[in-house]
Amino acid sequence: MYRHKTLADFIGDRVVYRNLEPADPALPRLAGIWQEIGLDSLRVPRKTEPAYAAAVYRFLQAAQADRGLLPLERLLFVGDTPMNDGTAARNLGQYLPMRGFIGAQKLGQAEQVNIEGPLMLANRWQALADFLEWVPTEGFPFDERTALLLDLDKTTLGARGRNDKVIDRARVTAVRLTVEELLGGGFDEAAFRSVYDRLNQLEYHPFTADNQDYLAYISLMVVAEIYPPDRLWADLEHGRLTGFKQFVTFCDAHQKQMSGGLLAAHREVTGNMAKADPTPFKSFRYREYHTTVALMNALSDDVTEADVLAGEITITGEIANAAERLAAQGVLTFGLSDKPDEASLPTPEAAAQGALPLHHVVMKVVGSLVS
Repeated sequence: MYRHKTLADFIGDRVVYRNLEPADPALPRLAGIWQEIGLDSLRVPRKTEPAYAAAVYRFLQAAQADRGLLPLERLLFVGDTPMNDGTAARNLGQYLPMRGFIGAQKLGQAEQVNIEGPLMLANRWQALADFLEWVPTEGFPFDERTALLLDLDKTTLGARGRNDKVIDRARVTAVRLTVEELLGGGFDEAAFRSVYDRLNQLEYHPFTADNQDYLAYISLMVVAEIYPPDRLWADLEHGRLTGFKQFVTFCDAHQKQMSGGLLAAHREVTGNMAKADPTPFKSFRYREYHTTVALMNALSDDVTEADVLAGEITITGEIANAAERLAAQGVLTFGLSDKPDEASLPTPEAAAQGALPLHHVVMKVVGSLVS
């Protein structure tokens, strides 16, 4: 039998998704603090920007005040990527003394734990126990003036190296279903995968900006022959195509070749880009919400752990245990996600039918903190 939990069991509604709008209505809105955090206009900063850390710090202190307690004095951060999460953690360290854990499961390597300044990097999630032993020696007590900030995607759920491929599968399925719907009988899955899988690599990040909305739109327009695949690969190889906006501009000039559904998708993306929205292909992201929820607690409790990790998105037991233990000692828990709100929260219509935010969906828990 498996334990079953929701993220809300240990973070409540103290969570922000990509739009930096707290799920807890008691916390500030980005529209009310954008000048305070150093932005020159109302926009959503990305995770590695200093303004992102400024916003999160503002939310944390507001959540602390909502508990009726004195301001926070120190911060613990748990994530899975040295670049994005490590940078965000270090930026937050400009506001509060910080110690962070960056983990992943790399069973092909010998167990390793390294300390790099304020961060502990480990290749086992079980090493979170080492982090909890290390932190007090650094002068960080587990008390009411300490916050525990948890990255959600591929950390607190779908742990990197253990369960992250299922998160990827939910997103890829959403892209495929979106493209299939828009192309109807003209959909060629093999052609779609040949474009999507090839572009979804590090070498093409300068073009796709590692933005899945961009990648979904590009794959759609290439498979639909609005930007023919032979031309795409040749233009990329010879440096004639260097950015997503250039790609969109080309497609914009070929609207007459688009079917009704294709044109609607194109106008959705260009309209949201004009508003500097980091999530321009919202119809794809709405579908991603459903494909993600469909992979939560999807299997029966009598299947093996290996099958669960391969077949559904799970909560990382080490993190759930640590969060519950620290919360019992008064530590403020808070969740961060770079997943778009559209892929994390149900539409009002779906909510009316009982659909829940991702942090309120029940998942199996895999892993246990051993101290």
